[in-house]
Amino acid sequence: MKPSPKSSRARQFDLIAFDWDGTLFDSTASITRCIQLAVADVGGTVPSDQDASYVIGLGLMEALAHAAPDVPQSKYPELGARYKHHYSQHQHDITLFPGALAMLHALKERQHFLAVATGKSRRGLDEVLQFEDLHGLFHASRTADETAGKPHPLMLQELMAEFGVEPHRVLMIGDTTHDLQMARNAGCASVGVSYGAHAPSAFDVLEPRFVAHTVAELHLWLMDNG
Repeated sequence: MKPSPKSSRARQFDLIAFDWDGTLFDSTASITRCIQLAVADVGGTVPSDQDASYVIGLGLMEALAHAAPDVPQSKYPELGARYKHHYSQHQHDITLFPGALAMLHALKERQHFLAVATGKSRRGLDEVLQFEDLHGLFHASRTADETAGKPHPLMLQELMAEFGVEPHRVLMIGDTTHDLQMARNAGCASVGVSYGAHAPSAFDVLEPRFVAHTVAELHLWLMDNG
């Protein structure tokens, strides 16, 4: 049974949804490199670091197609398989950003609902959530292969329905414009982080409540405004 958040005059958001890669998990550089290696494996033009990192947060096949526009659709299954191969070689080398675990525990102690809304697959997310430190921290999650991918608002809409929370009581936190646009499409507030895949200058038009440059900054802001 999921807990009900305690009422608090200081708390603005009952449900806080986090993107995963580049927001909580320090995986941006590794994913970028794996995309580049996969494209090279199938004979496509290898994307730049900027172009490869831009697609992080999208569903896998949508991301690969965007990063490798000259790869024919017939090679998409091979492209996806090669990406998964390269990522599997290094996924256990990747860790949470310093301070992320303490931040999540502090938010849970305040009885926010905590969720993950990610472009990862269900299998990929479940693998990382098996880490002992993460057991029981999140009340729910949505992945790109089980619902609409970002920036479609369905991930957040499903989470809101699951917990009975209205859009104005939901905060989405992410490192890409896809995350912030999803929040806007769902009628929710957002916070951007600048240490992930997208340059924070791209966030301005999406009007996040705050842009954090470190997890420590994000933690402090959430304690005062979350």
